[in-house]
Amino acid sequence: MMAFTACIGFGLFLQSGKVIYIAGPGLGCIAFVLACTMMWSVIAALGEMTALFPVQGPLFEFPGRFLDEAVGYACGWMAWFAWTVTIAAELVAVAQLWTFNFDEDYLREVGYPDKTLAWSTRNNSAAVWVFIFLIIIGVVNLLPVQIYGQLEYLFGCIKLTFITGLIVFNVILSALQLVPHGGDHFWTWNAPYAFASKGITVRTGDHGPSSDTMIVGQIGQLAALWTAITTVVWSLVGFESIAMTAMENRDLEKWETTKIASKKLFMRITFLYTLSTFTASLNVPRDDRNLRNIQANSIHAGQNSIFVLAAVRNHLRGWPSFFNGFFIFSAMSSGINALYLSSRLLHALASIPEAWPLWAQSFRRRLERTSSRGVPLATVATSWCFGLLAFLAVKGFPSIILGRITQNATVSFVIVYGVVCASYIVFYHHIKIAAEDHTLESREAYSRDDPRYPYRTHGQLFRSWYGFIFCTLLVLFNGWRSFISPFSTPDFIVSYIGIVVFFLLVAAYHVKMDGWNPLSWKRHASLQIQRPPPKVVVPGRRRGILHLPNEKRVFTVKNSKAFADWVWVWLK
Repeated sequence: MMAFTACIGFGLFLQSGKVIYIAGPGLGCIAFVLACTMMWSVIAALGEMTALFPVQGPLFEFPGRFLDEAVGYACGWMAWFAWTVTIAAELVAVAQLWTFNFDEDYLREVGYPDKTLAWSTRNNSAAVWVFIFLIIIGVVNLLPVQIYGQLEYLFGCIKLTFITGLIVFNVILSALQLVPHGGDHFWTWNAPYAFASKGITVRTGDHGPSSDTMIVGQIGQLAALWTAITTVVWSLVGFESIAMTAMENRDLEKWETTKIASKKLFMRITFLYTLSTFTASLNVPRDDRNLRNIQANSIHAGQNSIFVLAAVRNHLRGWPSFFNGFFIFSAMSSGINALYLSSRLLHALASIPEAWPLWAQSFRRRLERTSSRGVPLATVATSWCFGLLAFLAVKGFPSIILGRITQNATVSFVIVYGVVCASYIVFYHHIKIAAEDHTLESREAYSRDDPRYPYRTHGQLFRSWYGFIFCTLLVLFNGWRSFISPFSTPDFIVSYIGIVVFFLLVAAYHVKMDGWNPLSWKRHASLQIQRPPPKVVVPGRRRGILHLPNEKRVFTVKNSKAFADWVWVWLK
């Protein structure tokens, strides 16, 4: 539920409309499904490695252990930076959501019953909201871990209920047709609209739509789908919380936390994201003015949300403001989770002297300390300070700069995800060798065919290759629009500076360990599979698998109780 809470920020609520505008309703839903398959591959790879070896900082520990220590440390620092930027991005979203305000011309155009639809807070300084919610995010992260986890569970339940209700809400709107459209419930998918967009707008001109730079035809539709996928990816980051919390989790052998959470998160995110986007697209056409106004590199308010627009276009009072208020809560709770993840990443990095330059060792030792309740106060405070970047939202152009930084953070996440998939490929072959090594005392613990193996997924080697290739393509082609004439230097830098930083971090570590001569650099990978000892699960205690006490008679009280317990494990 912590991972679910981290994923559900402002991305789904504010970005779904952008995806539909870019690719069209049909291709937009396909973009969500394809992006979720990438997440499915990464989460299964990371989940399996963490279930067997619940280490601190798995995002950099496994790449460092199975690929190269330099690669691992580079992943750690990039993931930490990306999460600190996410704190600022969520706060900017909160500040923008308080400026809720619809143009009167738009309300007249759609026939809304009220002349105005706005919040009285729209003229307040964004700095006020950034300051208030930055304090809230910091205070919650100072709570003891158990209380923090219970709060996150509550937040996740609220979000799960809300998104389910949002799907039902849009289905009812489409069925009732409060604003008739010829009786066709798929009016937004048919002419003059379509399943997919006719192309993609690469540049917005200064003299109206006629001066826009567009790519049309099948190439344009492919480019639109690809751009939509890169937009969706930002809405999916956060699922790595499942692995990040392994060291602070309850008995992994008894509860199978990593395995069940990984599977549940993938299923919930895929179904809820795709269904909510699909149902909203039935009520809002892709050429809605407020969808067109969503820029590629900035963060906007609730009047640009497709879910709010569905209520407005159907002339409903109260619902738009309620939705916007919930979006604020959602962004705030995701900001809380972003600070948690960034602080734990930094705390894990602080335990490794080799990941730090010599001049920063004294600072590193301070970051290692924790409170009596297990909260790493120093790393929480350090990561929290990066939330001050959100004050860039006070002015319009700086908020666009922050939007570009957020795009760069997304690229950093995708680089880390690709490296995790590559780590699993080496991990898979290494434990396979260990399972066949008769000199090892506990070789059965490494066998994926053994019923005590904690988390085995079918076709995971293939899926890891798929995730690695998918992530590589996303990194290489996420900034393709910057190459369209006229060349956009800011967009190019935002799209590809992450690759340069990654290799610079790798090179810096090798310089520190092996000297300045690249020819003398060596691979530093321990390939360690005995530290910590591999986890095993007693087959009879596995909660994720249905075990019937009485196999001869199906309909018994004990079997019914076992079935109910099994269903509850996957539902709760």
